[in-house]
Amino acid sequence: MCDEAYSSAVDPRRSRISVAEIALAVGGFGIGTGEFAIMGLLPQVADDVGVSVPKAGAVISAYALGVVVGAPLIAVLAARFSRFRVLLVLMLLFAIGNFASAIAPDFYTLVAARFFAGLPHGAYFGVAALVAAGLAAPNQRARAVGRVMMGLTIATLFGTPLVAWFGQALGWRSAFAIVGAISLLTIALTWSYVPRDKGNPQATPLRELGALGKLQVWLMLGICAIGCGGMFAVFSYIAPALTEVAGVSVANVPIMLSVFGAGMILGNIVGSRLADWALLPAIGIALAFNILAYVLFYFTMGNPWIAIVNVLFIGGGFAVVPGVQTRLMDVSGEAQTLAAALSHSAFNLANALGAWLGGWSIAAGYGWTSTGLVGAVMGVAGFGIFLASVFVDRAETIKRASMRAAE
Repeated sequence: MCDEAYSSAVDPRRSRISVAEIALAVGGFGIGTGEFAIMGLLPQVADDVGVSVPKAGAVISAYALGVVVGAPLIAVLAARFSRFRVLLVLMLLFAIGNFASAIAPDFYTLVAARFFAGLPHGAYFGVAALVAAGLAAPNQRARAVGRVMMGLTIATLFGTPLVAWFGQALGWRSAFAIVGAISLLTIALTWSYVPRDKGNPQATPLRELGALGKLQVWLMLGICAIGCGGMFAVFSYIAPALTEVAGVSVANVPIMLSVFGAGMILGNIVGSRLADWALLPAIGIALAFNILAYVLFYFTMGNPWIAIVNVLFIGGGFAVVPGVQTRLMDVSGEAQTLAAALSHSAFNLANALGAWLGGWSIAAGYGWTSTGLVGAVMGVAGFGIFLASVFVDRAETIKRASMRAAE
């Protein structure tokens, strides 16, 4: 359910709503670019701050930890305030974190700056999704959420490689400066085009924490953390799988990564439309598709042409995201801000868990494509959680019908 108070306060004109969604998507583009661009610049970072490449990887972990910590903390504390103003503050914090990263004098300062930059990540996407859904018609909420998330998917296709290129040409610090500039642009667009709201004084931290008492919220978060981990298990090691198994040249790996980004965009579009058609079936279909994609990855990566299809399908696994995000809004009751933000904490847990399990299977000697089987197992576990959610939902529906009949 979307906030009726917010919906009634906004300008209903379609053109203004579209521009507001674009403004929110630009913020997602900046966050996605800032999160992933550093992965292609680690050697330069390590050399500049005087640490090894593995140790420099701590800057990535610090950002992810910031997301996990910041999403629920900020969501609880900011729930009562105007979502318009919360978006501005969150993007300002993100800008400060990236500019601080650009001028960090040493390794530990850089780690601290990346942690700070990660704090507003999840809360921004959560609040932006709520605003977009509140602006949309009831039967188009998932597509509105998908349009906000489109900024993140476009970042994987264009923003990340472009900013990484600037980072290689002008120095890694320029990458963070560019992301900071995108953040300032988002602030200007949000100020100009996102409708103001008055906030909700009744949205206390205690009420937001009430979301944690709802079984359906935990089930959806479980789908995020476990069912979506397969994509990260595969993608974290996609480059060596392409070069060592599929026979793709190193020079063509960036092209294949762009195919993954294209898959994310297609998955976001299709998943959003499916979720508006039928929310729970859409989540189940997306999870089943992911399992199939991971199995195909394991068995068919030996052919470079089929590998293109596999990479596209793995990226298409993003189709589950709009549905899960919208479902969280429905099952969280009045505690929407926390629930919407927690999904991004759960996705970062999926990133960590999937990468760890995929690395374990490779280290155990099962081969580069064994990550596909890891992904399939995680996908099956996620589908099991989904079935549990469906069962609980039907049981609650029957219980409510029985109570009405008794009255």
